[in-house]
Amino acid sequence: MPTYTLTAFERNGEKLLDETFEAANDEEAKKIGEQKLRERGCFDKTHRCVNASGKLILFHR
Repeated sequence: MPTYTLTAFERNGEKLLDETFEAANDEEAKKIGEQKLRERGCFDKTHRCVNASGKLILFHR
């Protein structure tokens, strides 16, 4: 399974979340990433999810 990295930040650059997880494909990774962000209260913070090759799957600023 492909590996994805999910990262969330405060406006001052403080890292709130830096987590790696596996998903079957980019669409599943996006859903998993959004769920993890909501669970940790980071959905409205700046965040991104990328695959192992660096492709941006999810982004919010």
